[in-house]
Amino acid sequence: MPDSNSLANNLLVAMPSLADGNFTQSVTLVCEHSDKGALGIVLNKPLDMKLGDVLAQMKLDPQQADIGERPVLRGGPVHTDRGFVLHRPGGEWDSTHKISDCIQVTTSRDILAAIARGEGPRDAFVALGYAGWEPGQLEREILDNAWLAVPMNEQLVYEVPFEQRWQAAWQLLGVHSSRVSLIAGHA
Repeated sequence: MPDSNSLANNLLVAMPSLADGNFTQSVTLVCEHSDKGALGIVLNKPLDMKLGDVLAQMKLDPQQADIGERPVLRGGPVHTDRGFVLHRPGGEWDSTHKISDCIQVTTSRDILAAIARGEGPRDAFVALGYAGWEPGQLEREILDNAWLAVPMNEQLVYEVPFEQRWQAAWQLLGVHSSRVSLIAGHA
């Protein structure tokens, strides 16, 4: 039975006051969250690297030039040598974690080989690294006004350009980020 307090399948929107360079103006998908901690992938911080670079390291050749030109995201500061493919459901991959009915994360080589051939899942993108929180850490950061948790939004994840996702997350809430208080209140 899922934990009703879990933030899995939610987006963490960095508050305007969050000054940590890894997460300033970031939008992070929470992939796992339990009493053991949390794991998320930042969805809006492209690296100075293209998918062709990742595929070349794995000795895979993209069959079409546009495949190699896709951006790669900095998924977070932890294990930046590990790759995660976020994608819509579809296909049978060796190592896939279902986040929800509309998003999965796959970490196996077979999905990258399929993407290189032009046969991968629709709406897939690659992130290197992840964000991790120890037990209770994410909850404390939310109470300290570092993050705002909002329900996952399929359009934001798959259709909004990476560089527009932070502002788009605020727009989903009907709020402009400049109007958000930098001080948290606790009743």
